[in-house]
Amino acid sequence: MNASPSRLVAPTAKPRVIPRAEHTISRSHVSPNALRVLYRLKDAGFHGFLVGGCVRDLLLGIEPKDFDVATDALPEQVKRLFRNCRLVGRRFRLAHVFFGQEIIEVATFRAASAPSQGEEPLADADPEDGEAPELDDPDLGAESAGEAPAGEELAAGTVEAAAGHPERMFDATGRILRDNVYGTIDEDVWRRDFTANSLYYNIADFSIWDYCGGVEDIGARRLRMIGDPETRFREDPVRMLRAARFEAKLGFEIDADTAEPIGRLRELLAGVPPARLFDEMLKIFLTGHGARSLEVLRQRGLLAQLLPNVEGYLSAHSGGLVERLLVKGLANTDERAIAGRPLTPTFLLALLLYGPIAQIIEALPPEKWHELSAIGEACERAVRQAQAHLAIPRRFSLGLGEMFSLQPRLEHPSGRRALRLLTHPRFRAAYDLLLLRAQFGLASGEMARWWTEVQEAPQEEQGRMADELAQAAGPRPARSKSGRRRRRGRRGPRAS
Repeated sequence: MNASPSRLVAPTAKPRVIPRAEHTISRSHVSPNALRVLYRLKDAGFHGFLVGGCVRDLLLGIEPKDFDVATDALPEQVKRLFRNCRLVGRRFRLAHVFFGQEIIEVATFRAASAPSQGEEPLADADPEDGEAPELDDPDLGAESAGEAPAGEELAAGTVEAAAGHPERMFDATGRILRDNVYGTIDEDVWRRDFTANSLYYNIADFSIWDYCGGVEDIGARRLRMIGDPETRFREDPVRMLRAARFEAKLGFEIDADTAEPIGRLRELLAGVPPARLFDEMLKIFLTGHGARSLEVLRQRGLLAQLLPNVEGYLSAHSGGLVERLLVKGLANTDERAIAGRPLTPTFLLALLLYGPIAQIIEALPPEKWHELSAIGEACERAVRQAQAHLAIPRRFSLGLGEMFSLQPRLEHPSGRRALRLLTHPRFRAAYDLLLLRAQFGLASGEMARWWTEVQEAPQEEQGRMADELAQAAGPRPARSKSGRRRRRGRRGPRAS
């Protein structure tokens, strides 16, 4: 059932204006580039507001990763104000103002008349908190940008236009497909998802405009949906993942009325473009709260919608070594994210798919477990299973296969030739995976230590270490009648 009418959160007709003296946001904590954008809009006669996740984080004492601006200026008017501006977006035009590596996103207020119960206006997908992890691959490309290619918003299925607004279109499930109607700030608040993300910081007098009680909800660390939760989740099913992400990231408790429809509607995520789900997965696991996010996703039944093969494995091997390896790996990734160190989706995929890959390998006859072809095929199969839901770029899936194929070579180095692995482009990620596996007894701790020491040794010392290791390993395997060396018992990733 939907939330009772008395408990629905509806924006007030006029905001509660909280003056500077009554809140903690200081311009000293705002990006100077965001301030430049706001002041130029103001000087040109337009309204300029910081909006969404950055306002929320400033109130929480968290340094925002980005700053979004909302204005009554049209995108073309914003572009005329800034030479360093580019207009982007198909579903809704946005202005991106570039300052070196920092991008200030400027959105024009969206139109939406105050709806009756259960008839909330269609909302833009993920308009706030567009933070993205810092990756070691600087260009994820269009395939993972989370935006549908031209025409995809009109994909197969029932498509209807909202009454009186031909630019608003949604499918038979109620999912937003297009929304290109501009409006006022009083209408714009309806496109925000949660009350905590619906606050506007006014550069004109440094006040906060609160239409939905967002300040109180932030103080209570409570996550509440604006409007009827079921309708809003149907408009954009990714909001269920965003709710889980904020629960994990901020330590907020999801309001009972907001949480109730998730169990019934989570299968709607199957209708979301896989590229957008991949982008959301990166935000969930690569922004410093991945370990907690895994826990929340499983509790909410959402991991099965993102990665059913991972959920299936974890459910069948609850508390096992692979689950412990995954949690520890995510915790290590969280530490890197918090420290501002580069992250890679390839390593994240290796952690998440470790169990499914090991399960595929161990279903083979034991004599095939060590074969590189078997390891490569297991990686490809596990990735194909995941790609039924996520659009995983090929360069990441190829990197995943290389990481796993390097594991036997790292565990059984062959003399000085093994030192060539130090220059392999996937060596560092494969080495990190080896260390993690060794921590849980899934790889040789002695070899993990050897690779740690050999990286730190001078070049001439590396050669001596490789010779000593080869001597300690004994004579090389005898050759067969065909002239090929008989393989030693190399093993790929295993689960136990």
